[in-house]
Amino acid sequence: MTDAVDAVVERVRGRVTPDADERAALEAVVETVVDRAGDAIADLPVEADVLHLGSTARNTWVAGDRDVDVFVRFPTSLDREDLEAYGLQVGHAVLPDGHEEYAEHPYVVGELEGFEVDLVPCYDVADPAAIRSAVDRTPFHNEYLAARLDAATAGEVRVAKQFLTGIGAYGSDLRTRGFSGFLVELLVLEYGDFRALIEAAADWHPPVELDPEAHGTATFEDPLVVIDPTDPERNVAAVCSERNVARFQHYARALLAAPREGLFDPTEPAPLAPDELAATIEDRGTRPVAVRFDAPALVEDQLYPQLEKSLEGIAGALDRRGFDVLRAAAWAAESAVLYADLAVVERPGVERHEGPPVHVREHATSFFEKYAEDPSVTGPFVEGDRYVVERPREFASARAFLESDAIFGVGLGADLQRSLSEGYEVLVGEEVTALVPEFGGELAAFYDPKP
Repeated sequence: MTDAVDAVVERVRGRVTPDADERAALEAVVETVVDRAGDAIADLPVEADVLHLGSTARNTWVAGDRDVDVFVRFPTSLDREDLEAYGLQVGHAVLPDGHEEYAEHPYVVGELEGFEVDLVPCYDVADPAAIRSAVDRTPFHNEYLAARLDAATAGEVRVAKQFLTGIGAYGSDLRTRGFSGFLVELLVLEYGDFRALIEAAADWHPPVELDPEAHGTATFEDPLVVIDPTDPERNVAAVCSERNVARFQHYARALLAAPREGLFDPTEPAPLAPDELAATIEDRGTRPVAVRFDAPALVEDQLYPQLEKSLEGIAGALDRRGFDVLRAAAWAAESAVLYADLAVVERPGVERHEGPPVHVREHATSFFEKYAEDPSVTGPFVEGDRYVVERPREFASARAFLESDAIFGVGLGADLQRSLSEGYEVLVGEEVTALVPEFGGELAAFYDPKP
């Protein structure tokens, strides 16, 4: 089995290693960007320098990955508004056809000779503990890794990145909540190579705690903890979800048990057609509901946390009202959808409501008096030692709840609440087939889930 795993890894290593032509193309693009940035800086009333950072600078990028990160580093004496303004000025000079995106502060993204270039401003801080924005750490990360990564280890990093990409757990964006490139590099350095990493991961018992520089000064409650070697107060794996840690463990075991290259290749299910979705719903006997509305104009790292919060709120409210949520998901494109598969969408017009034990005099008396004169209620009566009533159910159907103003009291994300207040559509049962043109792939994955 060892030979079979090694053979698969060797084949994958060969296809994820950039060839000479790709390296030459990258070097030409980086040279152009750095030269243009240098010229643009010369026109500013402030000193700055240019750094090529990220995986393409450290030789850990996967063949075909066309992302280039170039940072413009400004003195800490510069105020934040000027840093942002000068950074954008340089970015647009380097990438005249580029567009602005926003993380902690705005930066320019553009295409050059087939590569996507991020031109990011940051502060030239002397110590990672003194950072003024999250990106200020990046030069320290680059320096740390450059001193420890050699060509062989870089090859192991590329294999690990490809494996995580294949299983859908690579990327630290808040939609994926997976393993960042920096985290993968640290994990490979920690364990020595890809094979040792997956063997270790297969036996992890979260929380897993790694401290490359033995800082030992901070505690975290995440499933995977890798203390930033340049900043002992930060967990590099903080964004990595419990699900993605478990997914990595599952597929590490799968690769060791049955080595195959397919695990390194991402697969997307074929989108469901409307009749296929309708047949799936009928076969399952469940009752899906969906809330569809216009997606707010937010970057994904702002949108997806709000989608998750809103989904949790709506699914929790449906569950508490007796509609028994089996599973729920949220998706976004032009529109956004909060989707839940329910055991039932209709409930009786009355619900049982238990009060306190009769011997708890004050609370029991208050409960009895509240309902004793209510003609809509059956009871109060005593079962065991408690008062019980059967009262009208507030919402006898999932649709009635979702179409009511009560939906706005479940803890929605702020921007999503504004979008919903402008109008939304509720789909129940086979009506959800209307989602297929936009979300056929997501629906296919929902009804055929993988680890």
